[in-house]
Amino acid sequence: MTPFNEYDQRQIAEAIARAERRTDAELVTVLARRADDYAYLPLLWAAVLALAVPGLLQLVLGWPGMRGLLVANVLVFIGLCLLLRNPRLAGWLIPRALRRWRASSLARQQFREQNLQRTTAATGVLIFVSEAERHVEILVDQGVERYLDASARAAIVGRFAEQVRQGRTVQGFVECIEACGEALSQHVPPTHTRNELPNRLVILD
Repeated sequence: MTPFNEYDQRQIAEAIARAERRTDAELVTVLARRADDYAYLPLLWAAVLALAVPGLLQLVLGWPGMRGLLVANVLVFIGLCLLLRNPRLAGWLIPRALRRWRASSLARQQFREQNLQRTTAATGVLIFVSEAERHVEILVDQGVERYLDASARAAIVGRFAEQVRQGRTVQGFVECIEACGEALSQHVPPTHTRNELPNRLVILD
């Protein structure tokens, strides 16, 4: 995971301040280390395999017997639980679609929790990153949605996601903020000085 020191966080806060001087939009940045710990998945896989493997052997080979089958179920379950305590091994069992869904759900939750839906003229913009899932998302309120539409957001997100994969998350945030500010300054220029939401990076550990 990318370590974020005070200097890194100040860079992001200053980038937000610069962008907001050019537009009435309110930008908020959120970094989640992970969207979920997925602790239940290794247990689920261990339980399924502990039932399936000895059961399949018993069905095909007639071994082990019924008493041995119960013992095998328990031993396989315990063995897999110990084996899957390794985070790398456990990570292979997490479907990509589930990772994406959990990260996207957390982004929408943060949009609400950071009060982006309550800005004047509905100009809230959330820039969200979940590092473990390498998921980047930009959510916008209805007041700026037509000026920063899905295709424009996808282009910005694509560049940012590549920087996250390369471990350049701080630079990705700064460039993403600048790109959003540039796009919105043309259509939602500043009409008065205000700062409804904090400029700091919100970090969810």
